[in-house]
Amino acid sequence: MAYILYPMLPQKNKALRAIALLIPALFLTGCSKVSELGFPEGASSVNDQSLSLWQGAWITAGVVGVGTLILILWPAVFHRGKKDGPEFPKQTQYHIPIEIVYTIIPFIIVAVMFFYTAKKESAITTKSTTSMHQISVTGMQWSWQFAYPEAGANAVITGTPAKPPTLVVPLGERVRYTITSNDVVHGFWIPAFMIQMQNLPGVTNHLEFTANKLGEYPGRCNILCGRAHSQMLFTVKVVTPAQYQAYLETLKGSQA
Repeated sequence: MAYILYPMLPQKNKALRAIALLIPALFLTGCSKVSELGFPEGASSVNDQSLSLWQGAWITAGVVGVGTLILILWPAVFHRGKKDGPEFPKQTQYHIPIEIVYTIIPFIIVAVMFFYTAKKESAITTKSTTSMHQISVTGMQWSWQFAYPEAGANAVITGTPAKPPTLVVPLGERVRYTITSNDVVHGFWIPAFMIQMQNLPGVTNHLEFTANKLGEYPGRCNILCGRAHSQMLFTVKVVTPAQYQAYLETLKGSQA
């Protein structure tokens, strides 16, 4: 397509030539896989649910944005006044069909997005009845405390703002997180896993997911919780199941 359009344009019109080359490139890009838009695919079981919703929201926003831009530019370009002084345009108080359309379309967009959001949220927060690993996550001003009941009652990792803790989790095995706070509201957030759950004082929340890629991922509190909120950091380290068991044994040994 670009080869056909390119020779037909005047050599001096570089802008049009560039557009002629850009259009087919955009079409070819649209035929490829949808971008992950900042989040890694398959990093956790939550990503498997959330990524398509995230992509769909951006695509919807793009369509709405482009449509709005066209509606703004169309009258400005094709209905602008003429130099010879046109007559004052006819004034219309309202246009029923148009008002119905721009009421129904946003309602449909919101309804569809609400449906898929509720569906994904239900899948993410569903509690399993099978046995799995247990980890307790406690938010505190201003760091984190991770407890591993499998390794004993005293298997607790406590961080400080100066020395953020590491949350070690097994690859490919489901973990249930018990999330609490001992002072104010915090937010247990792992951006790469597309998951966040509030740590509420006096309330116990639960979250289950599986980490599916080895590596280290940053975590942080995403709710303003006080003076040192920005220092509430931690690292999620995904290890093999064998390494996870060895880590639990290390925690047991440290209590001896």
